[in-house]
Amino acid sequence: MLSLDSLVRLERARRTSGAMPSRLALPEDMAAPLGCDAVTVPASYGPLLLSRLPRVGCVYADRAAWWWIVPSDSDVALSWPAPTRYAKEALVPEASDGPGLIHRPDDTVPYTPPIPLYLAVCQVTGTAPAWSRPLSA
Repeated sequence: MLSLDSLVRLERARRTSGAMPSRLALPEDMAAPLGCDAVTVPASYGPLLLSRLPRVGCVYADRAAWWWIVPSDSDVALSWPAPTRYAKEALVPEASDGPGLIHRPDDTVPYTPPIPLYLAVCQVTGTAPAWSRPLSA
């Protein structure tokens, strides 16, 4: 059963892309106990980010973009800089040659830590980190 939020997200994605999005499939031996979202960057930034990260989880790519798997809600209190896009539930536009897995970690945890990824994206895009809203306890 899909929640109302999921249905709204799917409808918005369908209207903007013209096709239903698909979810990036994690390798079968990997667990995602924290849920699964994705951060999308243009393909030209992918190699630059790899060299700046202390740990890299599952990364998917096609000719246009790279998708980095992060724990759900990694967008809380972060303003991901353009041209980065944040994909809830790791939903990506459906394409005939969908993204393929290009990197997997040696362990069974699929995540790239979101804070180092965020800081690396800011560095590559020349954007100062901006924490979008304060967190309350």
